[in-house]
Amino acid sequence: MTHNPPIFEVLPRDLSAYRQGNAGIDYVHRFGSGKPGPHVLINALTHGNEICGMVAATHLLDTGIRPLVGTLTISFANVAAYESFDPARPFESRQLVHNLNRVWSIDELEGVQDSPELRRARELRPVVSAADHILDIHSTSQDVEPFWVYPGYARNAAAAMALGRPPVHLVMPSGLGSGTPLIQHGRHGQDDGDGVALVVECGQHFRQSAADVATVAALDFLAHFGLIERAGQRAEPLVQRRFELLETCMVRTADFRFVRPLVGFEVFAQGDLIATDGPHDIRAPCDSCTIFMPTREPIVGREAVYLTRPLGVCRAWGVESENRPQ
Repeated sequence: MTHNPPIFEVLPRDLSAYRQGNAGIDYVHRFGSGKPGPHVLINALTHGNEICGMVAATHLLDTGIRPLVGTLTISFANVAAYESFDPARPFESRQLVHNLNRVWSIDELEGVQDSPELRRARELRPVVSAADHILDIHSTSQDVEPFWVYPGYARNAAAAMALGRPPVHLVMPSGLGSGTPLIQHGRHGQDDGDGVALVVECGQHFRQSAADVATVAALDFLAHFGLIERAGQRAEPLVQRRFELLETCMVRTADFRFVRPLVGFEVFAQGDLIATDGPHDIRAPCDSCTIFMPTREPIVGREAVYLTRPLGVCRAWGVESENRPQ
């Protein structure tokens, strides 16, 4: 299956100036207000080619954002993969060995396997564990509209709805089904936990629009928890579309093929064929089955596509769309 080559509007920049940080861990920066309040983590570059998070994190650091209350931590997660970026092979710097967003179980973190990603996850474990609220910034290989991803706990849904943008939500009722993501580490992966943990998927990796969405999402997240003042006026409530994850389909054979080129948000009727994977068929499990994040390059052992069903629409409050980073 062939795809059009990506358009490079944003490319990696040198991050060596951000390496030392001030938290005793490379590429981790922490700022306290000296006042009571939540500890919020803004995490970028869980995947090395998801450059929008780098833009948002460096914006926060370069503009001197400091918390009015509580504590702000800004981290660049997989810089080793980020530094391997090659424009000739732009999708291969997602990870070096392991997917850093699937290794956050206790078994993985305390196991005997080793890789650059596992070593980094073990370094970042106290950073993630210390945060009350987490925003993990991601982007997609295909050029689709931005959306939230989060475990289906009421506290996450309430925060994402209150933030209001992006207005699309992928709700995971029982995890991803393919490992443990960062936002489900420890108490953030428990129904009776007390902290919000969201992923924001900002659009195609190398688009300026994705960088803009990432930066605005980070500022909105900080304002929501009172760490900074909200800029701009509230607009009319945005229509929110919510989808429930039904199944995470993995690539099982080298013969995986979609039935036609897919980018995401295509809708299938129950029983429709979506893909073949060697002798296996992947079919829509329900009517109005909406797909998320179809893989651009199938690799055995990695995610192929996420199958969802719509949960309906509602309205939530957003912020004026012209509120852009300066």
